[in-house]
Amino acid sequence: MTFEFNEDDPLHIETLAIRTGQLRTEHGSHSEPIFTTSSFVFDSAAQAAARFGGKEPGFIYSRFSNPTVSAFEQKLAAMEGAERCVATASGMAAILSTVMALLQSGDEVVCSRGVFGTTNVLFEKYLKKFGVVTRFVALTDLEQWKAAITPKTKLLFLETPSNPLSEIADLRALSALAKASNALLVVDNCFCTPALQRPLEWGADIVIHSATKFLDGQGRCIGGAVCSSNALMEEVYGFLRSAGPTLSPFNAWVFLKGLETLSLRMQAHSANALRLADWLEQHPAVEKVFYAGLPSHPQHLLAREQQDAFGGVVSFRVKGGREEAWRVIDNTKLLSITANLGDTKSTITHPATTTHGRLSDADKASAGITENLIRVAVGLEHINDLKRDLARGLNLISA
Repeated sequence: MTFEFNEDDPLHIETLAIRTGQLRTEHGSHSEPIFTTSSFVFDSAAQAAARFGGKEPGFIYSRFSNPTVSAFEQKLAAMEGAERCVATASGMAAILSTVMALLQSGDEVVCSRGVFGTTNVLFEKYLKKFGVVTRFVALTDLEQWKAAITPKTKLLFLETPSNPLSEIADLRALSALAKASNALLVVDNCFCTPALQRPLEWGADIVIHSATKFLDGQGRCIGGAVCSSNALMEEVYGFLRSAGPTLSPFNAWVFLKGLETLSLRMQAHSANALRLADWLEQHPAVEKVFYAGLPSHPQHLLAREQQDAFGGVVSFRVKGGREEAWRVIDNTKLLSITANLGDTKSTITHPATTTHGRLSDADKASAGITENLIRVAVGLEHINDLKRDLARGLNLISA
């Protein structure tokens, strides 16, 4: 049994997060169960043949069909406003599944430089082996996007806000550019989630998620997702079924529970992050703060238009270099020194040597990943405690 609603009377996202994708057994379970089974039994050989042949709906094998995973996919699709969602083993598996399903040798990709370091490596190192060319451009420079597109361009790929500098893409403009070029616009919505931003409403074709981050919200499981039209997702699903980078039922169940509180958490993350960014901007040891919620951010007005709030990730440059950045990080006692983000616990990392550490020095420079840059994924602790924890190291620099 799943919840159904009237499309003429749409529900708010908070309600979609709680009431869509419900899966109740014959026992009337209020909370969705976990179907921890590798395979499913058929009533007859004819039924097995019908399901394997796609002539009868139903579950077959948990590598590519499982009730708990399907419930997560239905819920996230509803929240993103997508026809269909396909869940994957990780956020990187979501990107890999998308490009493997939709690209072939000789195709080209235009990608923002402001992406997660591993995303850069996937496009620049591994896809190149299969004859896919990637051109990297500045996220906010529409002329660079235009200049990089050729008749072979099939995908425009970006994050907004970007990791870690919180640059904001003009989704409406890039969508128009993609459509004019017969290319697909793919948006990694990890930093905002559908609670704050729904790229499909702005013309994007595909939305990518690392469910590991804010969708889970407590740093428990690894997973990813791709959301788009039925036609595009059928291609991605076909790759997933064959290659197998699929989400486990247990992880899907954890994400189902995470989605129910997503809107509340994202508003709280955003409120904490804005207060921390404002405080950092005033600190004498801080050279520059990167957070779209600040009026000083160059795309602040665009972010206000596209997003319902500004998210929970704040990056800043301290005065000095790596030594000073590490001093701030190492003097924290409350923040967790880890590269993950989206947790209720605030985390802190040095992008140049962690999340973007595999990039060349030239690529780091192009992406703005300097040695004095620190990224904080702001959790749900009290803001005054977070300020005091960061001040311990910052005050050593400004002393």
